[in-house]
Amino acid sequence: MDNDYPVTGDVVAELRGAVLVVTFNRPEAMNSFTVASEHTYGDILEQADSDPAVRAVVVTGAGRAWCVGADMADLARIVDSAGSMDINPYRRRRDFPLSFRKPLVAAVNGPAAGLGMVHAMYADVRFGEPSSSFITAFAKRGLAAEYGISWLLPRIVGHSRALDLLMSSRKVDAEEAFRIGLLDHLVAEGDVLEKSVAYAADLARTCSPASMADIKRQVYADHERAFTASYDDADALMRARMDTADFAEGVASFTERRDPVFQPLSEA
Repeated sequence: MDNDYPVTGDVVAELRGAVLVVTFNRPEAMNSFTVASEHTYGDILEQADSDPAVRAVVVTGAGRAWCVGADMADLARIVDSAGSMDINPYRRRRDFPLSFRKPLVAAVNGPAAGLGMVHAMYADVRFGEPSSSFITAFAKRGLAAEYGISWLLPRIVGHSRALDLLMSSRKVDAEEAFRIGLLDHLVAEGDVLEKSVAYAADLARTCSPASMADIKRQVYADHERAFTASYDDADALMRARMDTADFAEGVASFTERRDPVFQPLSEA
């Protein structure tokens, strides 16, 4: 596949080895999302999902913010042009990152607010630095908890903490975010992208893409099923994986004390 990811525009992408670095690129607007930028972000992930050259994705923001949510001026233009918010200008559901089969790492380099926080929660792993912060924002805008964050957040931080963050819309700084699980890794200021890419590159180098895709699906599916169903599914998957070239390579690389050479996801 040609690596023709956008290098200019509101969302840009750069392939660094097997890691695709996606950057929200509206620093003058603190990387707030327009309809167009959401389309581009979705298009990039859709392409990366089927691109054998990409084994993991890291998402960050240009400038001093990760993403502060929806661009209010852009929303106002949509309402003015249509006279109603009943229209749907989006090409896909906003929770599309949850169906992305490869590791998705958020390098949260500043504020993540509203829809921006939701997209950070859609990531599999979140890195932050002291300037990182989170705010749900919805209650202070007269809105409900949007786009599934009321489902995700209790599973990440617990029931009462989720209600606290959603009802109060208070700012959560990086230290609290790390303590309660909004951030999985807290690194020195200025290091968040480098550390996130190094983490993603290690996954790309040492872990089976097909195994990671299975594991992601299992974790989300297991939110909604009993232990026995989870066990039975895992048993079936394990039996199937033991007949693959990836399993043979995993065993061989371990016994030979070398990095494994796993098949790209599209070929596994």
